Amino acid sequence: MNGSGSKLQKVLAEEQRLAYASATPRLHMHHVAQVLRELLGDSTQLLYPRPRYTDRPRLSMTVPHIKLNVQGVSLRSLYKRSTGHVTFTIDPVRDLLIWAVIQNHRELAGIIWAQSQDCTAAALACSKILKELSKEEEDTDSSEEMLALADEFEHRAIGVFTECYRKDEERAQKLLVRVSEAWGKTTCLQLALEAKDMKFVSHGGIQAFLTKVWWGQLCVDNGLWRIILCMLAFPLLFTGFISFREKRLQALCRPARVRAFFNAPVVIFHMNILSYFAFLCLFAYVLMVDFQPSPSWCEYLIYLWLFSLVCEETRQLFYDPDGCGLMKMASLYFSDFWNKLDVGAILLFIVGLTCRLIPATLYPGRIILSLDFIMFCLRLMHIFTISKTLGPKIIIVKRMMKDVFFFLFLLAVWVVSFGVAKQAILIHNESRVDWIFRGVVYHSYLTIFGQIPTYIDGVNFSMDQCSPNGTDPYKPKCPESDWTGQAPAFPEWLTVTLLCLYLLFANILLLNLLIAMFNYTFQEVQEHTDQIWKFQRHDLIEEYHGRPPAPPPLILLSHLQLLIKRIVLKIPAKRHKQLKNKLEKNEETALLSWELYLKENYLQNQQYQQKQRPEQKIQDISEKVDTMVDLLDMDQVKRSGSTEQRLASLEEQVTQVTRALHWIVTTLKDSGFGSGAGALTLAPQRAFDEPDAELSIRRKVEEPGDGYHVSARHLLYPNARIMRFPVPNEKVPWAAEFLIYDPPFYTAEKDVALTDPVGDTAEPLSKISYNVVDGPTDRRSFHGVYVVEYGFPLNPMGRTGLRGRGSLSWFGPNHTLQPVVTRWKRNQGGAICRKSVRKMLEVLVMKLPRSEHWALPGGSREPGEMLPRKLKRVLRQEFWVAFETLLMQGTEVYKGYVDDPRNTDNAWIETVAVSIHFQDQNDMELKRLEENLHTHDPKELTRDLKLSTEWQVVDRRIPLYANHKTILQKVASLFGAHF
Repeated sequence: MNGSGSKLQKVLAEEQRLAYASATPRLHMHHVAQVLRELLGDSTQLLYPRPRYTDRPRLSMTVPHIKLNVQGVSLRSLYKRSTGHVTFTIDPVRDLLIWAVIQNHRELAGIIWAQSQDCTAAALACSKILKELSKEEEDTDSSEEMLALADEFEHRAIGVFTECYRKDEERAQKLLVRVSEAWGKTTCLQLALEAKDMKFVSHGGIQAFLTKVWWGQLCVDNGLWRIILCMLAFPLLFTGFISFREKRLQALCRPARVRAFFNAPVVIFHMNILSYFAFLCLFAYVLMVDFQPSPSWCEYLIYLWLFSLVCEETRQLFYDPDGCGLMKMASLYFSDFWNKLDVGAILLFIVGLTCRLIPATLYPGRIILSLDFIMFCLRLMHIFTISKTLGPKIIIVKRMMKDVFFFLFLLAVWVVSFGVAKQAILIHNESRVDWIFRGVVYHSYLTIFGQIPTYIDGVNFSMDQCSPNGTDPYKPKCPESDWTGQAPAFPEWLTVTLLCLYLLFANILLLNLLIAMFNYTFQEVQEHTDQIWKFQRHDLIEEYHGRPPAPPPLILLSHLQLLIKRIVLKIPAKRHKQLKNKLEKNEETALLSWELYLKENYLQNQQYQQKQRPEQKIQDISEKVDTMVDLLDMDQVKRSGSTEQRLASLEEQVTQVTRALHWIVTTLKDSGFGSGAGALTLAPQRAFDEPDAELSIRRKVEEPGDGYHVSARHLLYPNARIMRFPVPNEKVPWAAEFLIYDPPFYTAEKDVALTDPVGDTAEPLSKISYNVVDGPTDRRSFHGVYVVEYGFPLNPMGRTGLRGRGSLSWFGPNHTLQPVVTRWKRNQGGAICRKSVRKMLEVLVMKLPRSEHWALPGGSREPGEMLPRKLKRVLRQEFWVAFETLLMQGTEVYKGYVDDPRNTDNAWIETVAVSIHFQDQNDMELKRLEENLHTHDPKELTRDLKLSTEWQVVDRRIPLYANHKTILQKVASLFGAHF
């Protein structure tokens, strides 16, 4: 995004400079269009129009030449063709795709691309945008991500095109050169070339299309020797020696066949090769044999030949079929290395010709023209790039030339250091610049190739081969010698040591380093040489596809014809339909629908291949194993639960039988049968602990017949030595007849001011009003009006096996509030943790003194208060008002009856569960909540008997009370989180 933002700022600054405005211009869509054109390349036109400015400032305004169309489930574009106006296209899917790509949203960009219509062009355009943005990105990681996403879009374009090419080769090739109105009136092929998507361009279908363009109307299976033979003896065309692709040319008259033959790019190319070789031969002949003071006719022919080359280069410079403008065309022209070489050779020829025509500078002119001949010969390398054998080797040579230039920097250090030291030790005060250069650079360079300097060791010392005072311009100055002048005076041991060190580093180390660099470059480039050659092959094919058929110097006739068409007749240049074709609307719609259908096939194949990958199979197997483990765990729990249920049922039946026997014994005893000493007594019932919370939850789900009474029918009442009357499943509803139902009465002693009166008669309860708000106590039920029998309210969910209010505070419904405070579980990097694709929650829980289970921070409230008593114990008082605000803003997830072990026939718990979720880990309210929590060490609970709080991961194995776990499961379902 930084790259596109900087480009947009440059566009605004440039507009401000051109308009001489003091204020920054307002941002309009045409500014964005200019940035997108820079990202997409010069082959595209603006995607959005320039608005007509009005008095009202606005970003978007009505343009009459834009139309929007919605077809089916996708947004597609209509093109309104208006004479004399530029046509623009609105495509919301394209705009969303561009936005997602610029923001580097990988998954979103893939989803939007899957919904796009012109999918091949869209993928190539995204690849181009991402590659351009990666150059502007300063962050290395972001740049690599953009390049990876660009490569992914290129693979998608290749995949869709492959599906199209397998289905229909001709329609697939038509898709390549179709003008895409949605992407700036460019083609898929031009987008791929702008993005340098070598893998796409090297696709077999595209290379087949380029080969088809290269051969023109000739059959591809014509041998090259046939082509050259017909060029030299064109009457062979009138026979069946050359075959054409179109059957009609076989039966047409001779001029049509000749025109089709000589307009083929392959023929134009080879005719230009023959012409260029003839030019070089003639040029060499003039330089070596016929270079006279006054030009000969051969030399004048060279001038004419060169003038035709200049005209052709000028035509290429001004050839603008896409209407890009002179500056853009000049920039594109000089971006090619071979065009720079052509211009350099032509300018050097002009300089040499100028010197040659002046008698005083005739010889320098010949020297310059000789050097220019070398540049013209180097131009042959570009001609050979079309060869499948030589083309890749030329690419390798170009890459190795870069290695040579870097190597020369290292070599220059050793050459200059050794040359200066040698020259200073051997020669005293050499003033001749040419001989200084020879001694420092030239001799040191030749030493690498085995030519050892003459006086380096004094063996070949001779005063006859040097000049003592350096006065002879053809002899070097003599080295340091003794007073007789016959023996060397310089330290031979030192010069020999320097020579050995120099040869060791320069000749052995550096040269082998150069060889290693060449080998590395060869190995690196060789893997992609074929792709690079196929990519560069397009430039040569396009050049000769639009080149006049006549070779130089006969090409001047074609240039004269073009001059008349452009200047006199005002006929604009147009690109050939073979490389850029604008289809009719009906044909284009059918072609895009066909591409869309094959894109769906490609996406389905990709999904299938993804599933067949070993990594995906391993992941699928791992998920299946986890599922099997969970099922086995559930089966084990289910079996243990079934066994416990059977034991409980057996216990109930035994209890009923015992009561029946007791009644029979008592009746017989009262009737005078038997004696009191032999009477049977009722065996004490065994107390069972509360079953596992998770098991009770599963029982609720698996056994709907139990209703709400699972925990409320446990035989042992919590925190009291009282046994419930056993109630079978079928006897829970009050409507079910249960004649022997005789539950005990239990009401715990509590503060009278805060609870209902104690007693098993209705008289103390006569002042209580049920199903209404009774003073500060709300005795209304969430389940409607409940029944009051003999002054006692009846539990709306049925029998529990115990009368009274138990350990609860009020007869009838006891209302509680359960705040469920959650946040997302995050890793150290701040990312949300996931399990089985779902996000994971953390919930705030508290632990009661001497309790094995954690609980939600809620419960009963004081009359007139909003916060539960237990919650106030874990929150500082200054945060109570803020938490009340959070409660009012929370989401209600449950309201109704709670299956609690403390419920009785006449008193039960009903609750309201409110979800308070913190989406952001940096939420200020979340931080305030954590700061205002009373935290206690669970290990110290036995001493201070205070509550402890903790954030725990939401999971079905969380050690929470059963009824609280049911509420937590509803919260997890609300956020689609893991449970």
